[in-house]
Amino acid sequence: MISVLLADDEAMIRAGVKAILAADPEIDVVAEAADGREAVALVRAHRPQVALLDIRMPRLDGLAAAAQIRQLVPETAVVMLTTFGEDDYIARALGDGASGFLLKSGDPRELIAGVRAVAAGAAYLSPRVARRVLALGGERMARGPAARDRTATLTEREREVLALVGAGLSNAEIGRRLFLVEGTVKSYLSTIFSRLGVRNRVQAAIIAYEAGLVDAA
Repeated sequence: MISVLLADDEAMIRAGVKAILAADPEIDVVAEAADGREAVALVRAHRPQVALLDIRMPRLDGLAAAAQIRQLVPETAVVMLTTFGEDDYIARALGDGASGFLLKSGDPRELIAGVRAVAAGAAYLSPRVARRVLALGGERMARGPAARDRTATLTEREREVLALVGAGLSNAEIGRRLFLVEGTVKSYLSTIFSRLGVRNRVQAAIIAYEAGLVDAA
């Protein structure tokens, strides 16, 4: 069972998201919060596998809440809920350790897929959010064509692993796809992160998109 903390200051949005997640019998919303401070407190109390946070919330916004959660309860993966009107917030969140970005108005199946992906240790960018992230943060993080130069330093196997990270696969899924043990996948990722100069899977996924290793359509 995947435990989830859901935080949004709009009760209607919380109810809608909770109803979508309830369609998956393996996902359990264990707590709900109406602001960032409450979200942090509930994550500390319940220690869910996934914290699903709205970016704009009172008292403490989603980005600040995410930073505190990553510091206080690092085992909880953070997914940011965004809208196309929050471009500045998305750009700020790129390097802050979020494991995923989901669009509030996106396909409900993406919400479930995103929660499942980050719970399994993967990064998840819904395709429409990925295009916005690339437009906003790609130049800063990968400097456009330079991404291809950076990934050119990787071995063929490392590029395969990076492409699968960009596609949202967990370490276990990458291992099954490439016939590798999970420990070997982790070793590859450590080398990839070091060579690309990134800190987390989302940043690596963005470079994978920029380099053309993943289809963002």
